[in-house]
Amino acid sequence: MKLSIRNMSICSMFAVLTAVFAQIAIPLPFSPVPFTLQVIAVLLSGALLGSKLGSISQIVYLLLGAVGVPVFARFSAGLGALVGPSGGYLIAFPIAAYLIGFIVERKTMQGDSSSLSFIVINSIAMLLGVSLIFAIGVVQLKFVASLTWDLAFKYGVLPFIIPDLAKIAIAVLLVHSLRKAFSKLILYPMQKHL
Repeated sequence: MKLSIRNMSICSMFAVLTAVFAQIAIPLPFSPVPFTLQVIAVLLSGALLGSKLGSISQIVYLLLGAVGVPVFARFSAGLGALVGPSGGYLIAFPIAAYLIGFIVERKTMQGDSSSLSFIVINSIAMLLGVSLIFAIGVVQLKFVASLTWDLAFKYGVLPFIIPDLAKIAIAVLLVHSLRKAFSKLILYPMQKHL
């Protein structure tokens, strides 16, 4: 896939957005996983940029953090963050962005961003994306922190269900508002069908 300068810039912008949202973090005393707003950026990258560009934006974010740029929650960085207890959530970001973009690209080819079906499709895609983040995150949390499955779920999923549903609602509203603007900036893979 060849990337234009414009699309590379937009991918970088979403990587920076994820980094900014990562710093809006609240540590939880009972969990090694902090509450952050990163997930909103991941959801937006998949829904607005599509599968390929959305996942690339999140890969750029992870690479920045892996090489030492303090872009992860609470200005952390390095490979240690990716292999630590909450690293599975981070590793899941590009996969979730790809999944969301993949669903949105294929299910909204004939849709209108103002239609109820567009909102429903985005909501379902984002719910699946968040579920994937939870699944990968909990597996790594369980093994790295040597927890039982029950405790991994209790510390790594349960406290985040309601906040992440709210993040999905916010992201769906933002996509609904921003999609037309982004369609002028990016050549969506599905645009040829619209």
